[in-house]
Amino acid sequence: MIFQFKQFAINQVDCTMKVNTDGVLLGALANADDPQMILDIGTGTGVIALMLAQRFPSAVIDAIDIDEQTMETAIQNFEDSIFTNRIQGHPHSFETYFEQNTEAKYDLIVSNPPFFINSLESIDSSKKLARHTNAHFFEQLIRDASLHLKKDGFMWLILPPEVATLVQSIGLKYQLFVQKKVLLHSFQHSTAHRVLIAMSFQQKEIERQSLVIYDHPKKYSQHYQNLLRDFLTIF
Repeated sequence: MIFQFKQFAINQVDCTMKVNTDGVLLGALANADDPQMILDIGTGTGVIALMLAQRFPSAVIDAIDIDEQTMETAIQNFEDSIFTNRIQGHPHSFETYFEQNTEAKYDLIVSNPPFFINSLESIDSSKKLARHTNAHFFEQLIRDASLHLKKDGFMWLILPPEVATLVQSIGLKYQLFVQKKVLLHSFQHSTAHRVLIAMSFQQKEIERQSLVIYDHPKKYSQHYQNLLRDFLTIF
């Protein structure tokens, strides 16, 4: 199955997680000051890395995924694109990647961890969430990111609201502070189902925004269309 974007194409064969709204919104919104080095953790199809390559023409991007078959497909997507010289795929967990690249530093680190999102949907309280085994994953992720993020760099993640709260608290331990929150709503009056958070070493008042995806069923909002107009062929 090929998902055609305006400047690249995504082959989704053998990829567990297909191109989805979470990924394209992270790819469209994640930002830093003229990032030259970018890391995409859990790249999946490679769509986020490719969107970032399109948005930041001078950036070099490392994309990692623990699933070797998925990474093979992503690497092929990179090689088939006009951005192939600026994206490198690595079939590793982030722990292994950082162990092998101890000196690597990034202006921008992004991650969309859908495999944890699905397993957390049944958790009904922050107390249970804090005791859940996935909390250890986020502890490791934030700790390692803090060691490989440049002092003026940013880390962006897209998460369910309750997980975003957990990650915000973990970040404090490593001097990574939430700078921005973008709450995603399917419709104008629906509850936010995802939150994009931007973290950095600078501590300041959190900037809060909301993004509504649909005006009504099957009709994308103007805000959503404007964000993805440079990428999706339907706009």
